[in-house]
Amino acid sequence: MKDMAQELIEVAAEACKHSYSPYSDFPVGAAVLTESGEIYAGTNIENASYGATMCAERVAVYKAVSEGHRRIQAIAVYATAADYAFPCGMCLQVLSEFAGDIPVLIAGKAGVKRYTLYQLLPHPFDKK
Repeated sequence: MKDMAQELIEVAAEACKHSYSPYSDFPVGAAVLTESGEIYAGTNIENASYGATMCAERVAVYKAVSEGHRRIQAIAVYATAADYAFPCGMCLQVLSEFAGDIPVLIAGKAGVKRYTLYQLLPHPFDKK
């Protein structure tokens, strides 16, 4: 049986194939693991107005949340166009809404790097 990290990376890599990125030519895929063990994938979807573009990480989180999941346990991000593609600040902040200090797996041409959410976003905004 393959480990969960490898499965998340594979799901993110598959999602990357569905990217709609005609403006940046920078396809990205993401996969989140929910508290119940389900995996949701997302890919980046660009728009000519740029501001309407959505990152793969947020697509994956929003798909999970729209299906009733409120706790994310891990995320994998995969890009083919770079050694590593890190989540943007907006994606990290969205993750912090639905996760604690979860594993963040960054995969690309150079391999896999492992971080925690709080390493990448040490001081997320929180109204609490």
